[in-house]
Amino acid sequence: MGRPSAPRPPAVPDQKTAADLMAVLPMTAEVKDGHLWIGGLDTVALAAEAGTAVYAMDEATIRHQLQEYVRWTTYHWPHVDVVYAGKAFMSVTMCKLVAEEGCCLDVSSGGELAFALRAGFPMERIYVHGNNKTPSELIECLEAGVGRIVVDSFEEMERLSALAVERGLTQDILLRVTPGVEADTHDFIMTGAEDSKFGFGRNQGLAMQAVKRAIELPGIEFQGLHMHIGSQIFALHSFAKAIEVIVEFMREIKDETGVEVRLLDTGGGLGIAYGLPDEPSTIQDYGKVVVDGIKAECERWGLSVPRMAVEPGRSIVANAGVTLYTVGSIKEIANIRTYVAVDGGMSDNIRTSLYDAHYEALLANKADQPRVMVATVAGKHCESGDIVVNDAPLQCPEVGDILCVCATGAYCQSMSSNYNKQVRPGVVFIRDGSWRWVVRRETYDDLMKCEED
Repeated sequence: MGRPSAPRPPAVPDQKTAADLMAVLPMTAEVKDGHLWIGGLDTVALAAEAGTAVYAMDEATIRHQLQEYVRWTTYHWPHVDVVYAGKAFMSVTMCKLVAEEGCCLDVSSGGELAFALRAGFPMERIYVHGNNKTPSELIECLEAGVGRIVVDSFEEMERLSALAVERGLTQDILLRVTPGVEADTHDFIMTGAEDSKFGFGRNQGLAMQAVKRAIELPGIEFQGLHMHIGSQIFALHSFAKAIEVIVEFMREIKDETGVEVRLLDTGGGLGIAYGLPDEPSTIQDYGKVVVDGIKAECERWGLSVPRMAVEPGRSIVANAGVTLYTVGSIKEIANIRTYVAVDGGMSDNIRTSLYDAHYEALLANKADQPRVMVATVAGKHCESGDIVVNDAPLQCPEVGDILCVCATGAYCQSMSSNYNKQVRPGVVFIRDGSWRWVVRRETYDDLMKCEED
């Protein structure tokens, strides 16, 4: 998932040190002894011990973000579920952490559900997404006893009803509705417009037809509505407009069916700072706009205020994570560009190639030095487009330096691949000056474990 920034001015050496980059680093980041430290741990020492490339995640930042969402949503209304969107970054350890913080979990495949099951995550706190859930995935959800399934099509609704009836179950569902609001974001991740593969549009009455069918079908219990207008959104007015539309639809549902929506899930999408120019809204402001907005619109239409849910993913983990690489070669093309090649690339961060995403970079072993040059951080793959950071202000690099790319905690590990049969980096969690593997680095044996001779 990603969002290309607005056109960026030409990169110039900005003379900034790591101390000036705290807005895009984990909350525990600091510069000490000339190195970048996270969570009380020297990242240069971490790179030496764990090897590179490696994803490093600050546990304190993750927990803080979850706690802030709980704080600033329930501050305005006590009945709010904070539902971590597992697609941003999922591991067994991450599922356990989310459970410990009292939050819910959004899964969007049978595989993600399997991770939640292995972690012992409370199934009643699971929300299931996906625009084309297979019959086997629906059966897995029913047999696991998930809390809510977000239904995305008429075919899925009928299928789920039949499967539930066969098992003598009644499954709580939400209907995903596209509110027709175009968020200020990349077209690829704008999901709330009418032209979307997701959900039921309100054009031609499809969403209302879906509600009426859900109410009458056996084996499913209509709980309410889900919407999601996109990802990496900075403008809170996009959420406010979508809430106006969806609550008005709630009033139409009550008028036509007599049924009141008991749960309204507004999705996620709050943006984060990938670069220093980025100015995302705060969780506090987001909570007020979303929760107070729903309350105000319900009052306007004379509706009971429903239970609410929000689904942050990226804003929980993105700035909690960095990727550490070792510089392997430096290639200067006179009057054109300097390439700094690292021991990773598009296999561990595809977002730059997909979305022209931009990141801040620094040399962790030279964190106290100013960024006095501009270089393009390139990966090691057989693709000209294998770029990690285009035109990055950087300290003067040398072979063997530890290069840190900031804000890689979301959608990097989860979208990683084995292109060129590259083993995927491991993931470490840092806490109180120590680190531990939560996902070990792959081996060549891992690459061949599904091969048949």
